[in-house]
Amino acid sequence: MTETAVEQPVIAPKPNSGHHKGLYVLFFTEMWERFGYYLMIGIFFLYLIDPTANGGKGFTNGHASDLVGTYIALVYLSPFIGGLMADRYLGYRKAVILGGSLLAAGYFGLAFPGEMAMYISLTLIIIGNGFFKPNIGTILGNIYNREDLKPKKDIAYNIFYMGVNIGAFICNFVAAYLRNSLGWGYAFAAAGVGMLIGLFIFISKSKVIAEGDIRKPVQKDDMPMSKILGLVLLPAFLAAVLGYFMQNFIGHPLFGTPSIDAFMFACVPIIIFYIRLYTTANKEDKRGLGALLAFFTVAIVFWVIYNQNSTGLTIWADQYTDRSMSESVEKVAKPMGMLQTVTTDPHPVTQIDAQFRAVTDGKGNTITVQGPDPYFQNLPKDKWPASGQMKLISTEIFQSANPGFIVIFTLLVLGFFAWLAKRGKEPTTPVKVAMGIFIAGLSSLLMIFAASMTNVYVDKSSMAFLVGTYAIFTVGEILVSPIGLSMVSKLSPPRLTALMMGGWYLVNSIAGKVAGMMGTFWDSFTDKKIYFMILTVAAAIAFVVMMMISKWIAGVVKEKTGAY
Repeated sequence: MTETAVEQPVIAPKPNSGHHKGLYVLFFTEMWERFGYYLMIGIFFLYLIDPTANGGKGFTNGHASDLVGTYIALVYLSPFIGGLMADRYLGYRKAVILGGSLLAAGYFGLAFPGEMAMYISLTLIIIGNGFFKPNIGTILGNIYNREDLKPKKDIAYNIFYMGVNIGAFICNFVAAYLRNSLGWGYAFAAAGVGMLIGLFIFISKSKVIAEGDIRKPVQKDDMPMSKILGLVLLPAFLAAVLGYFMQNFIGHPLFGTPSIDAFMFACVPIIIFYIRLYTTANKEDKRGLGALLAFFTVAIVFWVIYNQNSTGLTIWADQYTDRSMSESVEKVAKPMGMLQTVTTDPHPVTQIDAQFRAVTDGKGNTITVQGPDPYFQNLPKDKWPASGQMKLISTEIFQSANPGFIVIFTLLVLGFFAWLAKRGKEPTTPVKVAMGIFIAGLSSLLMIFAASMTNVYVDKSSMAFLVGTYAIFTVGEILVSPIGLSMVSKLSPPRLTALMMGGWYLVNSIAGKVAGMMGTFWDSFTDKKIYFMILTVAAAIAFVVMMMISKWIAGVVKEKTGAY
């Protein structure tokens, strides 16, 4: 099978002992793209529940969780079509540039008021991510498919993943400063600026990564685009419509809300498509696809826990966590824009009941009343400030804990496994993934302790629980996320690499919607321990399943790459 360049022929550079220069171009492009994405997602839920008097949308926790979950789901569902378009028509560089342009437009659009502007902007971001996300990873994988670079592929993906987390770390400080001092619109616009910087880097150094922009000819067994549209996308659309109106047939939504029903139904034809890829594949491709699909299925649980950072953990940080700080810490935090001011003076706030549930009118709209900030509702009166004002760590800053820990822990974790490798005791890649899922479950277990040790309706929980949860989860993430990208590149048939990257993001899509669905029931869990217990038990089950299939998957990896 021959490979053809998307644009002009590319002369492969001479082998060298270091990493390909394209890695660093992709590193900085992805860093700035993730700066924009995580800035937006870090404040989006907070923006939705903020009273309209403050410039927010005034949504309930349930309504906001539903929208955030839908957004995350569609953001990670769109790579299915974006990867396919790049594989068949656009090529990977053009797809990344198109996607980045749409992302920037969407982020800038969120700076404008009005629900119409918000939904149009979200649509642009969803489509843009579909073109950007699977294809930048595919370019990296193609570059490192060169024989002299293959042994460095896992390390390259870890370096690439470091760029993701540097962007994710710094963005929340920018978001906090801008939204606290200038307003929500300026914070969203900053995400657009970040994406433009990433695009400039990518376009200006496009020739450096041309080696990775190769498309493989369509094979006779490949499903034509017209058939995919007819058998996948059209059925997915019709299934979504059926799901949305399911409540009209059975009297209530099947999964809690019409949007959740629509998404779950729409996923069915797409999942069938991936199963069909496996069942119709030739013998050479079938083992790799089968191992990937099994891995994808188990990994859903991990990503459900991960996406709590946008729903359950954000609610916990905002409403139940003691975010006050000492004067010495405040002096350091103030110049960095980390501070949020709350006041006991009456001003427009969303009316909430004793369990922090927003009070709504007959139409389901939240009611705004005059009162102190909701932060004080479960803060004992003896801790209220005499001046009437209190400086807090902004809620979104906690979302920088995860990427910050990744930057700190990655070298430690890689060093630990290198130490094991020297002694011939390094676990296989699938066992590492199983360990990562188990550790993610431990992070939810810590939140069970947090919910058990404090009555969060009358007092605040220590921020140490939240920071500790992110720290524990981070170790698991290092073992799952970059390895997942690498496994897709290793096990996918070359002509389907971007499409299978889309499948990897489909896993996150389903998990994001499940996390959002759980968030819609947050107010129903009077005892928050049960919420986190569900996550812990699910992780334990996924760990056992992954361990059961790890030997088989390791064998396929060995067969395809020559190493475990």
